[in-house]
Amino acid sequence: MGLRALIAVLAVASTGVGYVTAHQRPDGGFAETAGTSSAELTAWAVLGLRATGGGANQSALSYLVAHEAGLTDLTDVELAAMAETVLGRRPERLLARIRAAEKPSGRIGPNVNSTVWGVLALRQAGEKPPRVAIRYILRAQRRSGGWGWSPGGAPDSNDTAAAVEALRASGMRGAPIRRGLAYLRRLRNRDGGFELTPGRGSDAQSTAWAIQAFLAARKPVPRGAFAYLHRMRRGDGSYRYSALYVTTPLWVTAQVLPALARRPFPLKASLAMPTSGRAGFARAAVGNDRSTLSGSAQRL
Repeated sequence: MGLRALIAVLAVASTGVGYVTAHQRPDGGFAETAGTSSAELTAWAVLGLRATGGGANQSALSYLVAHEAGLTDLTDVELAAMAETVLGRRPERLLARIRAAEKPSGRIGPNVNSTVWGVLALRQAGEKPPRVAIRYILRAQRRSGGWGWSPGGAPDSNDTAAAVEALRASGMRGAPIRRGLAYLRRLRNRDGGFELTPGRGSDAQSTAWAIQAFLAARKPVPRGAFAYLHRMRRGDGSYRYSALYVTTPLWVTAQVLPALARRPFPLKASLAMPTSGRAGFARAAVGNDRSTLSGSAQRL
């Protein structure tokens, strides 16, 4: 190997992309160091790598497809559906499970969180979510402007950011988005990072989620957020959970990558990897389409 090639390899290996890529197992799945592959972590790794425009491969897709039947939590189904979509496959069985979980109230699955991720998964697949699901998310917004995991639950930065992304992907603008971003700003600390809930302290994942929410809303990312993430980077390319703790570095790094790439969810179709015979689908899914819903669901 020549010197330039060696330098290039070392440069990639020292980045978050290199770190995540290095944790793919022979079975195609991704796992933490000394851990075993899981569909959830594989989906996060795929989304993180595809947000940067590279990395994930078809062995990861094969792993996800092979483990579809073992997914029990609806949020895992939704996450895997997003990952399979960006790898160029239309996940019909997973999408069918998401549709089957739709309730007359608009809720998808058991929680606000599962509804938000259901909307994101449908939008990633190029489908319009049910209007009642959008209304349900709007009704679930708390007085503070944030969203929580469950109906009536305490809001947090991660669920709020995901809700903002889901609403923006469905064409929503106006007061709910402004209130959601205002809630996130109140969770910003002097170190530039964002915390999960008040008083908890900044962490890399919450900061990454907040960045994605502002990007989805096409609003300036608060000053210091990217600098905070850069300070959390370790020598091996992974990211600390916080200034005090290093935990689940693969998961943390996979969630940081979309923010660093300035890519909110759902990812644009240009970042999808078309597979044989499915190139048209990859281009059709999502793209720049932020179609606006009409009627009462859009009254913001």
